[in-house]
Amino acid sequence: MVLLGALLLGPDIAQSAHAQPVKAPVQDWSFKGALGHFDLPSVQRGYAVFAGVCASCHSLSEVRFSDLTDMGLTLEEVGAVAATWQVADGLDAEGRLKHRNARPDDALSSSYSGPEAARAANGGVVPPDLSRIVQVYPGGADRLFALLTGYKPNAVRVPGKGFANSFAIGHYTAMPPPLREGAVKYADNTPATVTQEARDVTTFLAWVSAPHQDTRRRVGIGAGLYLCFLAVLFVILNRRLWSHVRK
Repeated sequence: MVLLGALLLGPDIAQSAHAQPVKAPVQDWSFKGALGHFDLPSVQRGYAVFAGVCASCHSLSEVRFSDLTDMGLTLEEVGAVAATWQVADGLDAEGRLKHRNARPDDALSSSYSGPEAARAANGGVVPPDLSRIVQVYPGGADRLFALLTGYKPNAVRVPGKGFANSFAIGHYTAMPPPLREGAVKYADNTPATVTQEARDVTTFLAWVSAPHQDTRRRVGIGAGLYLCFLAVLFVILNRRLWSHVRK
């Protein structure tokens, strides 16, 4: 997902004040609304898309592998996932960057050795961290999903503009289509269409932006029910205590 965050937050190629992005259609996200919750199978599939497509350029510096237990993975599964990643581990005797297998307490850091390496590999732009992209990106999850699925079929780069996408500012973006059918193989055998991949990775990034949302909502609902119970109990006791006065 080359330069996703940079191109979402920064100006698109050939930005025009008269070419505002098309309003993204409202999607039916399970995590929206007061009683919403994250679809954990979708979150897990979205992680697969992030790891297989986005992580070559982007990091999730505010997420540690151990946090993935909150999306339904066991500690053993988290350890196995972490072991597939390489993280920086200081410099060797010749001043070159060393790497080691990640551990559960490591963050999902950038694959680049530093900002300069990232800038050199991406046309002068440092791909930003995606830990809060759904919260800070105008239009949120709806527009992110629309952008990922909004490319023309067989999209080609237009010189001086980029790739046509109605949901990008200026209707062009420097980011080539990041997703393709079958880009990842889902463990649950869900067909990996572009639409499915976009929905899952958007759900995953929304979960990353608010990993404790479900817990807060459960606590809030429980507290609300408890307060309702206390209110009813208070009314009953109040009537009994003052019933003789009313008589």
